[in-house]
Amino acid sequence: MKKILHRFTIIIVLLLLLAGSRFTVSAQTRMSQVMDTATLKSQLEYVQKRTKIYDNFRAIREDYFQKIKRNSLDSLKQARQIIDELNKKIYDMDRQITVLKGNLAKTKQDLEEVTRTKNSLSLFGIRMNKAAYNVLLWGIIAGLAALLVILFLMYKRSHTVTLHTKKELDELKEEFESYRKSTRERIEKMTISHHKEIQKLKGNP
Repeated sequence: MKKILHRFTIIIVLLLLLAGSRFTVSAQTRMSQVMDTATLKSQLEYVQKRTKIYDNFRAIREDYFQKIKRNSLDSLKQARQIIDELNKKIYDMDRQITVLKGNLAKTKQDLEEVTRTKNSLSLFGIRMNKAAYNVLLWGIIAGLAALLVILFLMYKRSHTVTLHTKKELDELKEEFESYRKSTRERIEKMTISHHKEIQKLKGNP
């Protein structure tokens, strides 16, 4: 009877250990999936749900903190790369717009010259009637103006995206700094509290 009871106890202990290990592996797998694939906001919410508060202080595991820190820095680095790329595109578009403005100004000058010399209707040495000449010239101007408008709209859109990205980057920096500051303050308070408790215990007989 004692042998049966002893074996039964061993089986129960083994089952509990197996269930605990599966739960731990599952939790670690879940944490790995969230921290590797979810957004930074979702990661913070995940950590918040899985940390406890003691006397208005939140205790966070070191691996959670280090993972959040790495992901935050990666997000900042990626945001900076996007901003650099957008700034480069804006610079290229500014140059294109400048060239197009120069071309448009030159075309207008050509038009004024043609208007002043009505009797000289020649384009690249080819004689043309006045109506066809005007249609061709205004077609070029309209095409350049349309291209200028398109580039301006693209520039405006890129500028808006850049401002939005910068705003999100600033908010992310503020959030991370606030989180780091609050974490440091909690650790300092916990350290002081533990030190006081140790002093009290040392003072007791």
